[in-house]
Amino acid sequence: MAEAGDSREGLLLAAGAFALWGLYPFYFKALAHVPPLEIVAHRIVWSSLLLAVIIQARGGWLAVTNALFDPSQRAGLAATTLLIAANWFVYVLAVTSGQVLDASLGYFLCPLVNVALGVLVLKERLTKGQVAAVAMAALAVVLLIAKLGIVPKIALFLAVSFGVYGLLRKRLPVDPLSALFLECALLLPVAIAVALWLAAAGTLRTAEGEPMTLLLLALSGAVTVGPLLMFGLGAKRLRLSTIGVLQYIAPTMLFLEGVLWFGEPLNPWRLTAFVMIWVALAIYTLDGVARSRRPA
Repeated sequence: MAEAGDSREGLLLAAGAFALWGLYPFYFKALAHVPPLEIVAHRIVWSSLLLAVIIQARGGWLAVTNALFDPSQRAGLAATTLLIAANWFVYVLAVTSGQVLDASLGYFLCPLVNVALGVLVLKERLTKGQVAAVAMAALAVVLLIAKLGIVPKIALFLAVSFGVYGLLRKRLPVDPLSALFLECALLLPVAIAVALWLAAAGTLRTAEGEPMTLLLLALSGAVTVGPLLMFGLGAKRLRLSTIGVLQYIAPTMLFLEGVLWFGEPLNPWRLTAFVMIWVALAIYTLDGVARSRRPA
């Protein structure tokens, strides 16, 4: 179906997934009083439990054990585990500390980082449109550094960490559901150690037993896994070029929320950098759409 065109169900599922990711700041802002490490620990625990239930229902434990006991796959999963844990932590830290715009910039940069990784790692050749898009994005980052005297560390970290994560996951011969479960399961000892450390320091919010906080933390598994499953189902029913356009829903929502709802400052140079990124993404997207329509 993805070869022939886009289905209505695929569009609804994928667009819904990106929209839910775009609403993440409201969820994490509601947990701003909880240490970011504790939030990530809950995401790991509850996601592991939910994914275990799904794998059990689908009878998928053989794929999980095969991946776990294969040395090369286990090494790859160890790398992706570290990357996704770091990405989750920095994203939660960005939102809860009032840096939603930086998170937005990071995810706008992701497609262009993927292009750069394709050249550097996979030795892919760029089209003229891709060269122009990557150059424009790089110029936007240089502009921020030169005019504001700041390196957009959060944005760059989110973009690069997620780009490398996607590259490694793409090369791993493990199905997405098993891989995500194993990434969360491998992090369970770390999550427990974080909880014990926060408890010893007297900053473990879970121990306070506040009902709404506990409910929100318990929902972190569904909040994490739900959009991923929706995206996985939707992507099978869509063309790659359509997914490429839909992926801008989430960072666009983050940008609008950061400016209009959370009142984060948007000075002229920062706005100029965003506009340059948007132009780069427009060039990149149009180039991808044009190539997808060419006969093979």
